[in-house]
Amino acid sequence: MRDTMVGLLLFCSLLAPATVSQATSNGPLEAPLPGFEPPPVIQAPVATPACEAQVGCASYYHPSLDGLKTANGETFSNQLLTAAHRTLEFGTRVRVTNLVNLKSVIVTINDRGPFVRGRIIDLSRRAASALGFVQSGITRVRVEPITLATALSKPSRRRPTMKAGPAAESAVPRPS
Repeated sequence: MRDTMVGLLLFCSLLAPATVSQATSNGPLEAPLPGFEPPPVIQAPVATPACEAQVGCASYYHPSLDGLKTANGETFSNQLLTAAHRTLEFGTRVRVTNLVNLKSVIVTINDRGPFVRGRIIDLSRRAASALGFVQSGITRVRVEPITLATALSKPSRRRPTMKAGPAAESAVPRPS
């Protein structure tokens, strides 16, 4: 049996593409056979780039899911502004805009889903309430990952405040 194994190893070494001296030297290895090409590398699905917006349907979590663990290990709460997305990285903040009434909210991705055809994001009930679709249960939305560039380009919705003082008092017209 031992002689058979030694013979098999000797035979396999003759078929090997490189000899021991070639493999241990610092020079490049020769191709094993003319026209040999390595098999193609299979790529994993690529996550949605953080700069692309998506348009599709959104739904929200059922209240019975409160307290369960999300895919990233956090405890789910319908009172937080969180969401589930199939490909965006955990911790990504996205602006979700309801395309029916143009209300928007910023949520953090902390779960995977939705696993229903045609839906692109599952929101917490608080986020759904802010977008105004709790009654209908589903709505059409645009999902835009928040980057520094998009955060700086969006105008603030806050009203400008006037500081109290002599300059502010003189700027306000008084009725006569």
